[in-house]
Amino acid sequence: MDQRVFMSLGILKVGAVLEQAGYEVDHIDLSGVSNYEDVCRDYLLACVDPSSLVCAITATTPQIPAALKILRTLRVFPCKFILGGPHPTLLNAAARRGNERARVGLSQLLDQFDSVVAGDGERAIFRALRESGLIDADDPKSDLWAPNDFFSPWPARHLVDVDSYHYTVDGERALSMIAQLGCPFECGFCGGRLSPMLRRARNRQFSIDIIAEMVHLYDTYGVKGMMLYDDELNVNKGIVPLMRGIAATGIDWRLRGFVKAELFNEDQARVMYSAGFRWLLCGFESAHPRILRNINKKATLADNTNMLRIAHANGLKVKALMSLGHPGESEETILATRDWLLQEKPDDFDATVITEYPGTPYWDQSVCVEEPVYKYTFNGDSLYSKNVDFAVEEAFYKGTPGEYTSFVWTDYISAEKLVAMRDELEAEVRVKLGIPYPSAPSVLLYEHSMGLNLPATILRKTDSSFVSTLADRQELRNR
Repeated sequence: MDQRVFMSLGILKVGAVLEQAGYEVDHIDLSGVSNYEDVCRDYLLACVDPSSLVCAITATTPQIPAALKILRTLRVFPCKFILGGPHPTLLNAAARRGNERARVGLSQLLDQFDSVVAGDGERAIFRALRESGLIDADDPKSDLWAPNDFFSPWPARHLVDVDSYHYTVDGERALSMIAQLGCPFECGFCGGRLSPMLRRARNRQFSIDIIAEMVHLYDTYGVKGMMLYDDELNVNKGIVPLMRGIAATGIDWRLRGFVKAELFNEDQARVMYSAGFRWLLCGFESAHPRILRNINKKATLADNTNMLRIAHANGLKVKALMSLGHPGESEETILATRDWLLQEKPDDFDATVITEYPGTPYWDQSVCVEEPVYKYTFNGDSLYSKNVDFAVEEAFYKGTPGEYTSFVWTDYISAEKLVAMRDELEAEVRVKLGIPYPSAPSVLLYEHSMGLNLPATILRKTDSSFVSTLADRQELRNR
């Protein structure tokens, strides 16, 4: 609903290592801009020598249609185009294990982009500058793999108009950061379960580096709010000393982050509150034991209830992340989720319809029963899905209330009924718990005087003779 909340840190991390190596980097931040193709076209029209440019684009699966639109718009310019990010990483992980749909999807990307990077981009970008084709950095044995201590330099946030992003935690203006990478669990709906980059938990070698980045953001941008966008903060066994170190800064932080329900305990709750945490997010997903087993979540309904109650007892608010459309889903299981939310009263919640993405067991392990229908089975329950063309379909798993689409269904509930019950669940829970719907901001429109769906980095060597400001580029273009 709002794209200018969290800036894309992955591409900014790649930008930081390029700057460190002596390259000059421009970041064209297209988040929330409706006519993003115009932005890219105008940028290149204003360049003296576009042939010296390399355009590096990052994309999640739902952003691939936008990435391809940008590519088609800019292919008239003699640049090199590199694609990286979660989508090619997940396709590659599935393709090398024999998934034919993934192999076809990856081949299509390789036909269109000069280089495609799978996995960590911080080292792979330098090979992608020299070589074409697939750059596979999603291998712990590769020299392109980023080890635990490879968290420096920090993302190049100075390339972005930071003030144009608007997010708060408990009333404090906030930015986002990453303290660790990866999640080792095997939830069926979750991406990256076959990708080492996304499956292996990698913690910073020293928690002092996490705290130093937080203090840097506080000193530079004056923010005391922070969204720690790690998969599960309490997967890190060093969470307690880390929290104590954050508290020791003496800054009155307001923090928000994700935790795993069955790993959460009183000690964690106390130290997290002392460090400044006021909000926790937890992927409870469902309140029906059958669905929790079929998700392969490893957390029980009792674990989920206990987590929420411990958090509340220690002054922590909880956003419950719920999802519908898993194997075995029915009207009964959806109503159980509704009733649990009303009973346990989280402070906020999401209720989404599952979308099967490449890199999830739901997608990777499903089989074609009759084109375009695929079937995934776990514990004797099945999940059916429409084969989505991700090059065309913007398949967001989370959307605007009243505008959801379901690509999945089960033996017990249709795709249409899933959407209807999702809408009914959200409406009833929000009314009874007094949780308002989030409001959507107005869409930004580029007017050829500003350089703001998809982050892209434009790279050039520092000795190139480019005009440096958007105003100068526009003047040159007009001439």
